[in-house]
Amino acid sequence: MPSSLPALSLSRAHIGALLLLPVVIVLSLVMASAPAAAQVRIDITGGRQDPLPVAIPDFAGPDAASVQKGREVAAVIGNDLRGSGLFRILDPAAFIQTLPTLDTRPRFEDWRALKAQALVQGMAQQLPDGRLQIGFRLWDVFAGQQLVGSQIVTDPGNWRRAAHMVADEIYKALTGEEGYFDTRVVYIAETGAATDRVKRLAIMDQDGANNRYLTDGQALVLTPRFSPTAQEITYMSYYQGVPRVYLFNIDTGRRELLGNFPGMTFAPRFSPDGNRVIMSMAEAGNSELYVMDLRTRQSNRLTNNPAIDTSPSFSPDGKQVTFNSDRGGSQQLYVMSASGGAATRISFGDGSYATPVWSPRGDLIAFTKMKGGRFYIGVMKPDGSGERLLTEGYLVEGPTWAPNGRVLMFFREQPGGGGARLYSIDLTGFNERAVQTPTAASDPAWSPLLP
Repeated sequence: MPSSLPALSLSRAHIGALLLLPVVIVLSLVMASAPAAAQVRIDITGGRQDPLPVAIPDFAGPDAASVQKGREVAAVIGNDLRGSGLFRILDPAAFIQTLPTLDTRPRFEDWRALKAQALVQGMAQQLPDGRLQIGFRLWDVFAGQQLVGSQIVTDPGNWRRAAHMVADEIYKALTGEEGYFDTRVVYIAETGAATDRVKRLAIMDQDGANNRYLTDGQALVLTPRFSPTAQEITYMSYYQGVPRVYLFNIDTGRRELLGNFPGMTFAPRFSPDGNRVIMSMAEAGNSELYVMDLRTRQSNRLTNNPAIDTSPSFSPDGKQVTFNSDRGGSQQLYVMSASGGAATRISFGDGSYATPVWSPRGDLIAFTKMKGGRFYIGVMKPDGSGERLLTEGYLVEGPTWAPNGRVLMFFREQPGGGGARLYSIDLTGFNERAVQTPTAASDPAWSPLLP
């Protein structure tokens, strides 16, 4: 491997058998050559634009097995970039030049003839100790400059994750924003007849691969949410017929009751620092917001109103909370201090609003809107201004943010009792795509980038 590529010595926390084999992956990918003359870049701050043409030849390798793995790695990278809606992956059948090694310098005139603006060159090989080494270079075709290059060394079972990490680095180099491909999604997997639906916790890569079931379906589960550490999930379960909020440790598979509250607890969500869980508790027909400190297990009541207050979500700095309430006569969105107190209504459009979720960037709040028998996924600023509706349907609900705040995932009920399915959509309202799951699926929650 060329010395100009920085080695990413991947020391990752053990994720456990429920997800993946242990990884050794590199995070600190750096520029391998100064891109002063580089010009290829996507401006993603505006509306819809033509996707950037990117060429991704199969990654090279010293033997047939390595070449096959390199082909698979390149395919995952291409699917990640294509799925973002920002890139157009060129047809390999049209490629003029082959790149048999990572040292082979591209003939940029050949790639310019295909109108490629970026070129991903890579290789894969098995090391003597059995680990897999993946190296790549990202080139600005018109400037003839390398934008980024690195090596990853990992257990062979983690090749998909390594590919997602490469895709994240490419995405960042070409957009200026963090990627979101090396992430997981937890959701509710639904099977059985509509009148006897079995709902299990499930987890998968953001592209639908490596699907795993975390619960056995004996108890109804709802509204799973990731911890900022990505190692714990909080969710609601009707275990033994009693609705309670639980914590689930992904590493160990251990389930823990959050607290023995006297009433029904639901709609849990972690604070940004992972030390608290905010939730609703219903008692005597009244639903209020509570927050529990996970270190002391002390809880604090945040609202005191005869209306229904639910679906709370912290701001990224942990200082504020958004939630929905019918305290004004209809279901609307509110914002208040994370310590409780007076709440300010922020939704004033026609219809009712629910399931608010603060963007990781802090600049927007996503929500579900109901109006005239239709459902919508939309966003607004934290002060209620700038409302935009991104998609609508027979029943769309439950938005969740990618960790870079650029993409939303949600679920849509299929007409005619076909069950719910997951979809993703760009913040601009374009590039709506179905997310493949083995069964019907609802209540998605996106993890942070994996540690």
